[in-house]
Amino acid sequence: MKPSFKPRIAFQRLHAFTLVELLVVIAIIAVLVGLLMPAVQSAREAARRMSCGNNVKQLGLAMHHYHSAFRQLPIHGVGPTNETTNSPFLADDNTGRGFTRIELTYLVGLLPFLEQQALWEQLSRPMVEDDGDIWPAFGPRPWNGNYPPWATQVPTFRCPSDPGLGVPGLGRINYAACTGDGFYESEHGVTVWSGTRWLYQCDRLAMRRAQCGMRGVFVTRKSMRFRDITDGLSNTIAIAEIMTGLGDGDNRSIGFTNPKGGFFQVANNAKRCEDLGFIDPKRPRFWTHDVNVYAPISQRGFRWADFHTLQSQVNTILPPNSEICLVGHSDTYGVAPPSSRHAGGVHVLMVDGATKFITDSIEAGNPRVPCVYCDALSSRTNSPTPPGSPSPFGLWGSLGTRASSETIDDAW
Repeated sequence: MKPSFKPRIAFQRLHAFTLVELLVVIAIIAVLVGLLMPAVQSAREAARRMSCGNNVKQLGLAMHHYHSAFRQLPIHGVGPTNETTNSPFLADDNTGRGFTRIELTYLVGLLPFLEQQALWEQLSRPMVEDDGDIWPAFGPRPWNGNYPPWATQVPTFRCPSDPGLGVPGLGRINYAACTGDGFYESEHGVTVWSGTRWLYQCDRLAMRRAQCGMRGVFVTRKSMRFRDITDGLSNTIAIAEIMTGLGDGDNRSIGFTNPKGGFFQVANNAKRCEDLGFIDPKRPRFWTHDVNVYAPISQRGFRWADFHTLQSQVNTILPPNSEICLVGHSDTYGVAPPSSRHAGGVHVLMVDGATKFITDSIEAGNPRVPCVYCDALSSRTNSPTPPGSPSPFGLWGSLGTRASSETIDDAW
C-alpha cells in the first residue's frame, strides 16, 4: 500500500503599504511640494520680470530709431483734431467726422518701430466697418472702444507680471511717459483750446506754465529732442512702468473723486491723500472703503492710446509704488508715481536706452515740499519752490528732470 502524500501549499507573503506608511509618504510629498512651490513661483516671476525689462528695452530701441528718423522724440499728446470744436462727444462720432482731440500717446508714433506695421497701417488710414461705422485716419478720441485699433492689445506694451486683462479696460498699457518732478500743466501742455480755436505753442501763459513745471523728457503736446536733455541721457528717465487696475481699490492703480481741497493742496503736499486718512491703515496699498467711489473705466493703464495722466504718464514726485493722488477726477493732473507687480520696485528706461530697476526705497527727498509750478490757475500763483530749482524730491526727483543741473551719484 502506497503511502499517501499531502500536497504542500506554499504561502508567499505579500508586501504592501500599511495605511500609516501611505500617510507618511503622502505627508513627505506634500512637504516637498510646499518647499518647491515658492522656488517655482520665484523662478516664474524672475522670468516674467526679465521679459518685462526686455519690453522696456524694446521701447528704448524704438524711441532711438524714431529720433534717428525724425530728429525728435515721439510727441505725447498728438493727433489730428477738429479746429472748430473741442467737444468730446463730437470727437467720438462714428460717421467719419470723429477726431482725436490731440489726445494720443507717444506709443502711437512708435508702432512702426515695434514691428507693429500692420496696426499702424490700419490706424493711419480711414476705415469703414461692416456695421456701418466710419472712422477717419487716426480714429476718434482714444476713449472709444468701438474703434478696433484702440481695443487692440499690443504685447510689447504689457508686462507679463501684470494680471490685468480685458474689460473695462481697452488695450492695456504698462509703460508710461515721464513728465518730470511736477505735474502742472500735464493735461494741456503747450497746445491749449482757447474756447474758439486751438493755440499751438502760441499762448504765452501755456508756454510759461509748461516751461516752468513740465521738467521731464516728455512735455505734453510738444516735440522734444535729445539735445533738450542737458542733464545727460544716462541720468534722465524717459519711460517708467505702471500697473493696470484690477478694480480692487489698490491706491497705486486708481484714484477717487472725494474732495482733496483743490490744486494747491496737492501740488504743495504730494502726501495730501494720505494725510486726509484715505489710505487703509491695515492695508497700506489700498484706499479705505468709504472712498471706494471710483469710475470702473477710470483706472491706471486702461487705454494705451490715451495721453491723460492716469493712463500713460508718470512723475517723479513720490517714489515708486506710492499712491496716486490726482487733483480731481480721472482726467485731471496730479501725483502719479510709477508702479508694478514686481516685488520692491519698477523698471525704468533711461533716455540713453539703458533699462534699470529702481527700488521703492530710492532716496526721494521730502514729499511735503511743494513741486515747481508757475502762474497756476486763475490766481496766477507761483510755487514756493522757484522755477529752475534742483528737484526737491531727492535723487528720485533728479532722475525725472531733464535740465535742472542736479548732481547724480554714479553709485545710484
